[in-house]
Amino acid sequence: MTGLPHTTVAEMIRRRLDQLTPTERKAALILLGNYPVPGLQTVAQFAKQAGVSNPTILRLIAKLGFGAYADFQQRLRDELEARLRSPLTKGVLAADAKDLVEIPAFAKYWESVSSAMAASMHLIRPSEFDGAVALLADETRPVTILGGRLTSSLALQAYLHLRELRSNVTFIDSQTATWAEHLLGVTPSNTYLLFDIRRYQEDVVRMGQEAAARGAKIILFTDEWLSPLSAVAEHVFALRIAVNSNWDSFAPISVLIEAMIARLSALNWPKVKARMEELEVIRRKLDAG
Repeated sequence: MTGLPHTTVAEMIRRRLDQLTPTERKAALILLGNYPVPGLQTVAQFAKQAGVSNPTILRLIAKLGFGAYADFQQRLRDELEARLRSPLTKGVLAADAKDLVEIPAFAKYWESVSSAMAASMHLIRPSEFDGAVALLADETRPVTILGGRLTSSLALQAYLHLRELRSNVTFIDSQTATWAEHLLGVTPSNTYLLFDIRRYQEDVVRMGQEAAARGAKIILFTDEWLSPLSAVAEHVFALRIAVNSNWDSFAPISVLIEAMIARLSALNWPKVKARMEELEVIRRKLDAG
């Protein structure tokens, strides 16, 4: 693998949403809602599902930069293959391995992650960021945080920071069998902060879907290939995680978490400051014991 993968169709759509006509936007949102399944159907089937005309679908894919519908579908098939890759099926090409001899390993990797970070920044819509921050800032809304087998580290990062800033924050870190209790009493006043990247974890997806069905607002951190949870999420942050390694990078997601925490602190600093000061007093008393 050299550098970053091609821009995904989902990224193309998100960058151009504001430039689409109402009917093109409708079709684009149908595709994002069950990505990439509608786009793998025929033009007629896709159009019927979206409730638009066949020419609308063709205009949409032309605006995305595809010369033919077949090219558009081939890109989606390539993405499907990429989203199923694991560390065992990804690899550094021979040319990259040679570079690693000539350039310090950390420098080569650092460059790759920096590229992913830069690409990710341009995929974040300010309105999406502000909307997610508003949900997290509302202390009348309990926040539940959940990640998968590896992304639980990102969920924990979000939890450890967010609990310093506000009350009613819960981190789910137990076995799946105990998750049901966290859905009791979920209403539209709840917010779920979920982390799910490629080879998407079915139990996390089912948990998010059930929370959404009960009315909870979902904030989703995912990758460029989109977790199935994007279909039910209020706010979706689909960032670049593919780098020059067998492993995906969590750096773009981690930095976005930090950016949200920084914004939340700035918006509510007097209240946050008072809370943190009280916490420090309590901690000193406990440490003294």
